[in-house]
Amino acid sequence: MLRLHSELGRQFGGVGSALVHMARRPELLCGALAAICTVITLRFALSRAKDVVKMAPHPVRFFSRNSSVIDLYMGQLDQVERHCHISEVSVILFYAPWCGESISVREEIDQVAEKLQEQVLFLAVNCWWHQGKCRKQMNLFYYPVIHLYQRRFGPIEYRGPLTAAYIHKFIQRVMTPLQYVSTHSILLDFLSHYEPGVLGYFEFNSSPQPPGYLTLYISALHALKRDHQGTLRFGVITSKNVAEEISVTDPGTIYMHRHFNSSLVFPHEVINFTAVNVYRWAYENRETFIHWLRPHGSKSLLLNNELKKGPALLLFFPFSPLAEKQPLMEEITEVILQYRNCNNSKTIERILQYLEENEQKNRDVQSTGPLFRTRKPCCNTVILSQLHSIAQTHNICELCINQTFGIQPSVVHIARCSFVEMETALDSFYLREQSFFQLQSRTVECSDFLSYYSPFNYYTACCRTFSSPIKSEQINVIASLELFSNSDHHQGMFSDNSFPHIEDTATRFLDLHHGHINITGLSCNTNKTLNFYLLDSNLHWRFATRLGASECAQVQEFATIVDLWDEVHYVFDHEQVIDKSSIESIIKNFSRVYSPLNRHLIVGTKSKAQEEYLIAEATTQTFDSIVLDGEKNVLLLYYTQWCGFCTVLNHIFIQVARLFHADDGILIARINVAKNDLPWEYMVDRFPTILFFPRNRKDMSVKYPEDLPLTVPNLVRFILWHTPQLVQQNPFKCCNPECIQKAAELQKDRISQLESEIKRLHAEMQMLHQAEKQLIYQLSVSRHEEHQLKLHNRALQEKNENLKHHNEKLKDLYQQRNTELAETAAKLSEIATVSKKLLNENILLKTYMSSIEEELEINKYISTSLPIEESELPTTHSENTEIQSPN
Repeated sequence: MLRLHSELGRQFGGVGSALVHMARRPELLCGALAAICTVITLRFALSRAKDVVKMAPHPVRFFSRNSSVIDLYMGQLDQVERHCHISEVSVILFYAPWCGESISVREEIDQVAEKLQEQVLFLAVNCWWHQGKCRKQMNLFYYPVIHLYQRRFGPIEYRGPLTAAYIHKFIQRVMTPLQYVSTHSILLDFLSHYEPGVLGYFEFNSSPQPPGYLTLYISALHALKRDHQGTLRFGVITSKNVAEEISVTDPGTIYMHRHFNSSLVFPHEVINFTAVNVYRWAYENRETFIHWLRPHGSKSLLLNNELKKGPALLLFFPFSPLAEKQPLMEEITEVILQYRNCNNSKTIERILQYLEENEQKNRDVQSTGPLFRTRKPCCNTVILSQLHSIAQTHNICELCINQTFGIQPSVVHIARCSFVEMETALDSFYLREQSFFQLQSRTVECSDFLSYYSPFNYYTACCRTFSSPIKSEQINVIASLELFSNSDHHQGMFSDNSFPHIEDTATRFLDLHHGHINITGLSCNTNKTLNFYLLDSNLHWRFATRLGASECAQVQEFATIVDLWDEVHYVFDHEQVIDKSSIESIIKNFSRVYSPLNRHLIVGTKSKAQEEYLIAEATTQTFDSIVLDGEKNVLLLYYTQWCGFCTVLNHIFIQVARLFHADDGILIARINVAKNDLPWEYMVDRFPTILFFPRNRKDMSVKYPEDLPLTVPNLVRFILWHTPQLVQQNPFKCCNPECIQKAAELQKDRISQLESEIKRLHAEMQMLHQAEKQLIYQLSVSRHEEHQLKLHNRALQEKNENLKHHNEKLKDLYQQRNTELAETAAKLSEIATVSKKLLNENILLKTYMSSIEEELEINKYISTSLPIEESELPTTHSENTEIQSPN
């Protein structure tokens, strides 16, 4: 008991000392309570973290329910293979619902699926749903992705334009990778195509699939898998007579046709006859003379890599992949075959003859079409003047205005006017000796144009002979100016009030009658060989506008030549139609030693009246008239809007322009090179650059020294140094008194102007001195403030160090109090256990005391009853002895 009481006293003494210690420092108790509350709060917040993130919404259908496309919008990739067994050709679109290109291609796929739903199976799989198998198994880095399967072959990824026409055409190529050639005409059509072709000869009499046929079939699919543009065409010859026309006699032979080089036969003895080897052999030995360019719209080196190969002719025109006939493509192919036919190959001549026959058939079909019948006449019938000896009343010349946008020329063959007759007709209009008669023509005979690079660039003249005289009621009197009042006058070739003489313009165009160039084999006769590139204007017209095409063109046809080596850029006339003759003309003119083509330059906006400004703003159009003016000394500043230092020079140039404003012989000008192209001899390689073009000596231009500071005095000295006539000129030489008086007045005006400029400069210098004093005072104040800030900074640093030291002490004290609290808590726990033991012992003591009390009561009771028991004791003892005695 004494031990127990001593233990209780010790424990309660420790608790009491802890409570006394905490009472002395209550912040420790508050810190402990705050820590406990923080732990409880964090545990409660973390227990509810799973309710903070919202679940992704359930995916919905990407295609409509009425669509022919099976939409697996839950990403069920396992169902794709089950669906693909149904159809021989399958198209699978992997999309993301948020992707803009996926949304735009959805309508295109719908259109194709509606047309090919009976032949092709279309599937769409949502590869963005995180719970779908497509997202887990397919590692796609871009959307949308289109895969095609031909039976068990695939996937063939389509990477072409995401339009219905191009997708439809590619699916057709996958459905029928081989073209069957059974007749002579089909063979010529196959060989005349601009894309390289591979032909296989097989005999189908013995078996439906002769040996090697399946290999060629899979090889064609490999070609589509490698190149989505389909630059390799594969065909199968089924007739022995057709195969003999290309010198193929053995069945199973693989023949590759090439236009300009020797055609090849697959070497079975050297290379294993497999689908991959056939494709590689054809791809490595292919011959391409026309290249389709399809820039994908983002940053790319496609155009740069192609233009580095040499001069390039870029042709933009609307292309329809699904059209059965491509007349313009056939004309382009015909021109290029003639251009590259250096050896006068008989095979190429036979192909050219076939293309000409097709062109004639196309013209015959177009002449009976509704577009051709409803075309409005564009010709004016003119009766030649009687003053000319060749003019008769029955000789009628029709002068036609070029308004045939996008319409093919007429197929009606008539005798064109002779050169003398056309000269007479044009001279009649030019002289305007009398009024001429106009008859609105309802015929289309004169719609075929002459050379597009001739004096008749905008007008053509055709003559006919009338069998009956013209009635007077059919004739209307007009003026010749009204006859030719169209927009072509205002575009820089002819004046507004007159039609040019034939002799005035014949020397400008070199391809008319004299010096005729034959296009056949022209690529080998000149060192400016062209590469040909085609672009679909429906997809890439913005590239054409950047190269010089009109943004508001009615028909998106455009041609341009870009030569990076010579830094030249030629643009085809916007008003002309791209056809065989126009392409031939631009090729001929480019191939000349002295090309008559004009370099295309980017032209900025026209400046306002020059008199309104001290500094003249030059452009591409006004460069010759402003800078190359032989009567003036011109100081030219080359600048750009992104050049920061160029703007700093503005006030210097304005001051110099004010000084020389009264002198008509000196002109200060500038040009924005970013918006105005110049010939290479006038370009500079850094900005800003200042060039001085002296009068009558423009070829002796001088550049402002780069190491000389650009100030007003230095710039004035530079001008005066290179214009000695301003200093050395004697104004009184060969001059009468009136001239001397005028010169004196002019000198007085100049002196007064210079004096005013000097006064203004003095005032500016005084202002600068005052500003300098203010700056010095501000600098002293700022230095004083800087010193104060440094002192204040040092004091703050010292305070910061003291606070850090105090913070460390607080941390140590905090750790010490934490240990004491931990010890106190441990003591409290021990006290609690001891108190429990004491309570148990107390209970035991109580029970023990109650038992002792009961014993005491029993003993007391026994002590009171003891005398009675002693009196009865002898008798009992005697009885016991009696009982024991018999024993």
